[in-house]
Amino acid sequence: MADMIPIVSKDAAPAAGPYSHAIKTPTAIYCSGSIPMDAQGNLIQGSITEQTAQVFKNLKAVLTEAGSSLKKIVKINVFLADMGSFAELNEEYAKWITHKPARSCVAVKTLPKNVDVEIECIALP
Repeated sequence: MADMIPIVSKDAAPAAGPYSHAIKTPTAIYCSGSIPMDAQGNLIQGSITEQTAQVFKNLKAVLTEAGSSLKKIVKINVFLADMGSFAELNEEYAKWITHKPARSCVAVKTLPKNVDVEIECIALP
């Protein structure tokens, strides 16, 4: 489909399954969930702050590859393994996302590779 372009960034964590980092359409970029893993496939251990920073590095790389940016995000979905991390997540989140797009944040039982946070988003091209 010519109106749906798969996006893969060498600067983001490799996909953990059979999917693209994002799909770019004429009106939006739909980013897959990103976990705290670097571009070489190493999981980032440590605090939720460190993990969240890596997730945003990945999303930034994907959106850049798609010709967009973090500033063009219109919707973010955050998945946390422990809602006790909510305040710490928000502190790091606010460093990366300053324009206050729509957002959801839910606690989930487990995430891929047993990480503590996963974030997906929709951005304008």
